[in-house]
This record gives sequence, C-alpha cells and structure tokens, in this order.
Amino acid sequence: MKAVLCKAYGPPESLVVEDVESPTPGPGEVVISVKAASVNFPDVLIIQNKYQVKPPLPFSPGSEVAGIVKATGDGVNGFKPGDRVMAITTYGAFAEEVKTEARRLLPLPAGMDFTQAAAFGLTYATSDFGLRDRGELKAGETLLVLGAAGGVGIAAIEIGKALGARVIACASTDDKLAVCREHGADETINYATEDLRERIKQLTDGKGVDVVYDPVGGPYTEPALRSLAWRGRLLVVGFAAGEIPKIPLNLTLLKGCSIVGVFWGELARREPERFAETMRQLGRWFTEGRIKPHVSATFPLERASDALTLMADRKVKGKVVLTTGD
Repeated sequence: MKAVLCKAYGPPESLVVEDVESPTPGPGEVVISVKAASVNFPDVLIIQNKYQVKPPLPFSPGSEVAGIVKATGDGVNGFKPGDRVMAITTYGAFAEEVKTEARRLLPLPAGMDFTQAAAFGLTYATSDFGLRDRGELKAGETLLVLGAAGGVGIAAIEIGKALGARVIACASTDDKLAVCREHGADETINYATEDLRERIKQLTDGKGVDVVYDPVGGPYTEPALRSLAWRGRLLVVGFAAGEIPKIPLNLTLLKGCSIVGVFWGELARREPERFAETMRQLGRWFTEGRIKPHVSATFPLERASDALTLMADRKVKGKVVLTTGD
C-alpha cells in the first residue's frame, strides 16, 4: 500500500510517498481501508516536531480518517469487515490503510459520505467539548469565534447556533467571513481591517461577549479577553497564529471571568463515556441538518504536501480532505 511518510522532521514538502507493508491488526485493533483523511493544523506541527505527540520516525501524519473496515483483531466486538467507519487516530491516517484501536471507531451517521466523515470528528468534537462542557454556553448568550473560517471555527459557529447563542465570527479576509455567514454567523468582524475591541463594543452595545472561542492565540487573545462581559469565559483551543500569548491576570479579577483550557484529546482518553455522548449529539445534529462540514478542497493522497502547505499558510476555509481515489 502507499503511505505518506515523514522520515525526517521538516516542512510539508519534505514528506515522501512510498510503498509500505500493509498493517495487521493485533488484539483489540482494526485495519481500515482509507477512503478519505482530513488535514488539521496539528498535522503541520507534528511533522516539524512541534506537537505534544511525538511518534517515532518514520511515520505517516494524519489524525482523522473515514473508510471501510478491512480486518479485525482478536477481541473486537461491534465492528466487522465491510463496516463504514470514521476514526481519530492522532497520526497514521495519510495512507491507503491504517491500523488503530477499535475503541476509536465510530459508525458513519446516516447520510454522511466518506469525505464529510473525514472532516467531521475532530473539529466538531473539539468545538462541542469547548462550548457545551468547558464554556457552558447557554441560549441567549453571545459567542465570539476567532479564526472562524477554519475547521473548528465553522464547527463552533454551527454548534453555537444549535445551542441558541448569538454568534460573532472573526476572520482575516472578507471571503472567509462570507463562508462564516453561510454557516450561520449573525455578525462578522474582519480583524485585519477593523479594530477588534471597538467592533465588539459596537455589536454588543458595550456589554461585551459571554464566551470567546480562541483557536488562534497571538495578538487577538488579549483584546478578545478584554471584550468579555462580566463572568465571561475565554476558551483556549490552540495557537494557529504561532504565538502563545501572555495575559495580564488582573483582567480575570476585574471582569470576574475565566480562562478555560480545551484539550479534547484528553477528554477522549480520560472520559470515554462523555466522548461517546458528544459524538451521539453531533450525529443527531448532522442528521437534523444543523451542522455540516465545510470541505473547501480535496486532494489525492499523493498531494498531501500541497494540502498541508495550504494549512500551514492559513489559506484553508473549513477543511481540506485527502482521498485515496479508489
């Protein structure tokens, strides 16, 4: 089978595509014939040795996959060859076949194709955990989404609307903001051309926002924090801007606000029952048409480096997906 390999840490163009031996499932494991695998920002980091997970070289990047069960190992119950599944694998998904633990598998919701499934789990589960669990977002509250045109950003917009919140989407270009409006954003802010704090004041009549969903970091976190309402919550999701901001902690005292970490990967590991509940709720919302992944481009597996370069250059709207072509 063909696999995209990181043989030495470096930029996306350093990846190679080679023939490797097909995996064999061990106890509790399955092998999936990959139909689609999506690109996420951690994939850009992991190939440069900048991510908290550090697999041994060589390895295939790719954390999100959809396909058909090819084989199962001893002790696997609930899945069999031929089942349509999706899984979050941390790495290894950029290949024609991937081996993973059976507990990571989920059946595809009714009406979901492989491309949508590959773009679904990681972004929507992260945003759902952030908004419903860590942020306790309630109907009638105002949600500010930074980096709103990215995968987790669009998921946050749609989940915020499903929960009954007013959603203000922030992005760096007008075409990205147009995508945000297509997915339900009530208001938009171009933080490349507008003053973020002043625009938030205008849109909230000076009251501020209740929850900030921040996968960006860098120069936008502090002004967003300063724009929180009393008892507001700032959700720390990631640092796509490349800089971890340093926050004056007196702001939390003055506003009575909270800075809350959102590490969905640990939820899945530590609280599998809560993870399962999250995925069931997301499946219901998908079936009801309230959420739908935005896939802006697809590439064949052999062009994984091109897809990762788009992600690294922050040119992706929604999700980019690799397909195996078979």
